[in-house]
Amino acid sequence: MEHPYLFFVKLFELLGLGHFAETYPHIIYSWVVMVILIVLGIVGAKSVTLVPSKLQNVLEIVISGIEEFTIDITGEEGRWLFPLLATVFIYIFFCNIMGLLPGFFPPTANLNTTLSCALVVVLFTHVIGIKYHGAKYIKHFLGPVWWMIPLILPIEIIGHLARILSLSFRLFGNMMGHELVLAILFMLAGLFFAPLPIMVLGIFVALVQAFVFYLLSVMYFTGAIEHAH
Repeated sequence: MEHPYLFFVKLFELLGLGHFAETYPHIIYSWVVMVILIVLGIVGAKSVTLVPSKLQNVLEIVISGIEEFTIDITGEEGRWLFPLLATVFIYIFFCNIMGLLPGFFPPTANLNTTLSCALVVVLFTHVIGIKYHGAKYIKHFLGPVWWMIPLILPIEIIGHLARILSLSFRLFGNMMGHELVLAILFMLAGLFFAPLPIMVLGIFVALVQAFVFYLLSVMYFTGAIEHAH
């Protein structure tokens, strides 16, 4: 998808890195999101006081809400998974919401970004399974009785590979679709008034898509923790 003006792409062009920035805008804007989150985390950590500031209140509500929701699903055993799950949710939400800013590009509108997030989640699912069950984790792929192994094993392998496609294409498709709708409205009806309802809806879409990715990740992790039946 062609973008008439991307602020950080133009900035990299001035630095002599225009070809890289034009080819990989999703990487540039992923870096922007990471810098924003790192700065926000540093500022939030320094502002922690007994009498919380507005920023501290917002951060505490968000973090505690994600933590409580995660523990409600995974149980206490899943508490150590919270940092990764919270990072996935917050990172994807900020990537999604970036597309609503003029001159910015949502990294999740590129399949490479969503695929990399999906790979992290799915591969870590198996790390969790091995951590909790050791070699017995293979039972998750073999079915309840030995004579069903030739049928169940290929189905399970395909199912786990499909998780990667499901996570990556769902998020990519929704964000790219939203970008296309905005671009069409910009061309047909100007820069401000017509796209406003879609931009407001975009905030909701950004939140929902981040939550869906996070929720599916929680379910995959929880399934890896549970014993095979």
